[in-house]
Amino acid sequence: MEILTFSVENEMRLDVFLAEKTEKTRSAIKKLVDDGEVKVNGKPALKAGLNLKCGDRVEIIIPTAVPLSAEAENIPLDIVYQDGDIAVINKPQGLTVHTGNGVHGSTLVNALLYHLDSLSGINGVLRPGIVHRIDKDTSGLLVVAKNDKAHLSLSEQIKDKTCGRIYVALLDGVMKNDRGTVDTFIGRSEKNRTQMAIVREGRRAVTHYEVIKRYGAYTLCRFKLETGRTHQIRVHCKHLGYPIVGDPVYNTKRTNLT
Repeated sequence: MEILTFSVENEMRLDVFLAEKTEKTRSAIKKLVDDGEVKVNGKPALKAGLNLKCGDRVEIIIPTAVPLSAEAENIPLDIVYQDGDIAVINKPQGLTVHTGNGVHGSTLVNALLYHLDSLSGINGVLRPGIVHRIDKDTSGLLVVAKNDKAHLSLSEQIKDKTCGRIYVALLDGVMKNDRGTVDTFIGRSEKNRTQMAIVREGRRAVTHYEVIKRYGAYTLCRFKLETGRTHQIRVHCKHLGYPIVGDPVYNTKRTNLT
């Protein structure tokens, strides 16, 4: 990981400025902005097209480089459904979806390349077929695109919210309210850049939750997201005071059922 800081001498768009300074594409800059890796005057940049002014200070975090392509690996894969356009995968806990952040292999993508005859190419050679993802330590169903037409259709459905994603988690503590909504801003933690946190200025994150059942000192809860920020449910559960059981990053109460 490399942190670069620049001073702005001429007014221009943020993505254009950083593309010139780092020799990265504007689409790559946009992804870094979306991931919360770019700050302007100490605050997270909310969009790649932000207009910079003379004297602004821009900070960008360049992640460690990853291999240029993913290789097929014979990793067991639970394929729940498959046709000519999509595949539905039951991702187990502990399996990373794609390379990045120091992970260079043994991911879901490596398994997909081995087991499936085709994958969409819209997300590039490192993330073929990946339309949406879930965290490494989260298990659940993922829809994978086998061609670009299916990829675009799925992406539009997610964007237009015509398809929904429901999550279930066991929380530490007995939640008092039966249902509610968490509406905050999420960004990189100032204390630990590998973690996300509730911040004053970041990307808006909205989570709706509903209690399914209470078990002694625990609560089984259902979540529906309006937004899809990194670690959103985990951060919001911690914010509510009911972190997810077994979460090694955001649960400071305990990490295992006792």
